[in-house]
Amino acid sequence: MAQEALSGAVTIVTGAGRGIGAAIARRFAAAGSDVVLSARSGVDLEKVAASIGAPGPRVLTVTADMTDPAVPERLVEETMARFGRVDVLVNNAGGAAPTPFLDTTPEQLSEAFHFNVAASFALTKRAVPHLLQSDHASVINISSRMDRLVARGLLTYGTVKAAMSHMTRLLAAELAPRIRVNGLAPGVVATEALEDALDESTRRHILDTTPLHRLAAVDDVANAALWLASSDAGYITGKIIELDGGAERPVFPDAFSDLTAP
Repeated sequence: MAQEALSGAVTIVTGAGRGIGAAIARRFAAAGSDVVLSARSGVDLEKVAASIGAPGPRVLTVTADMTDPAVPERLVEETMARFGRVDVLVNNAGGAAPTPFLDTTPEQLSEAFHFNVAASFALTKRAVPHLLQSDHASVINISSRMDRLVARGLLTYGTVKAAMSHMTRLLAAELAPRIRVNGLAPGVVATEALEDALDESTRRHILDTTPLHRLAAVDDVANAALWLASSDAGYITGKIIELDGGAERPVFPDAFSDLTAP
């Protein structure tokens, strides 16, 4: 793929302060795109912006919490005020902590749905009028392999990611032919947060049960996102690309016990 695959484009990336989002922002900037970075931590955003460096694409940082209903409109407005266009939107912000079903409240499920799905829906809706002005408009939603796998403790996470994946397919139908919409479904990704949390036994279990015998790097996800946004993937829409090293079942050890009668 050409280094300047997105030369002159403007890309919004949510959850860009660390991990996958930060890697996507750096990769898109290296490909020639101006980038708008959004996350809750302004300190993290400034570190990512500094890592992109200069000279090169312009960078706008917007400290924001995607659970705030006012943020989607503000994020798009600030992007248009600075750059005057939107070509690519990467909905990466999201997540939900592992929790056993009986310890999960309906409120927690609702909050996770808003954070992962409704906020991305709202941001996409705000961006669409501007994406329609682009000749290579693309929306990329970061989902998870848990969108269709099953494991204990991940009911909330898997449910909202399944919704994210199917929303991707439905949006692709709604927005064709002017805007392509695709998703990425990573398995276990070696983010800084994960590396800090893994003990050696868990790491070995993951490696042994993953056919490629390694964790995904954040750059694996970033490279796939760049490809989906580029003209090389110009005939692809409504698809979820799985990045799992060949794993067809969850690779984390099951840490939750069987239920017992009270």
